[in-house]
Amino acid sequence: MTAPSEVDIGTLIERKPGVYGGRPVLKGTRFPVTLIGILHRQGLSPAEIHRRWLADMDIALVYAGLAYYLANRAAIDTQIAEDAELHDRLAAEHPPGTDRKPRAS
Repeated sequence: MTAPSEVDIGTLIERKPGVYGGRPVLKGTRFPVTLIGILHRQGLSPAEIHRRWLADMDIALVYAGLAYYLANRAAIDTQIAEDAELHDRLAAEHPPGTDRKPRAS
């Protein structure tokens, strides 16, 4: 009997140009590690994250994303804060309904 092969969890996170701005995502997905961090900060468990968003994937991806977030927490929390600031600024500059084009008569 052969032993099952081990997985290097570092291979479960990837960065690709054109996918989420080159930021880390779960391998084979477009699911950003920043979202894992946000959901973790909201109190969701890895099992809840898996069940709600990634049920068709291996749960190891969620745990790898969480490990990556925790190992790089300061940098990723900075990205999350920058994203929130950008969202708030753009929402203030472009309130709902202000970018609509006039209807043709």
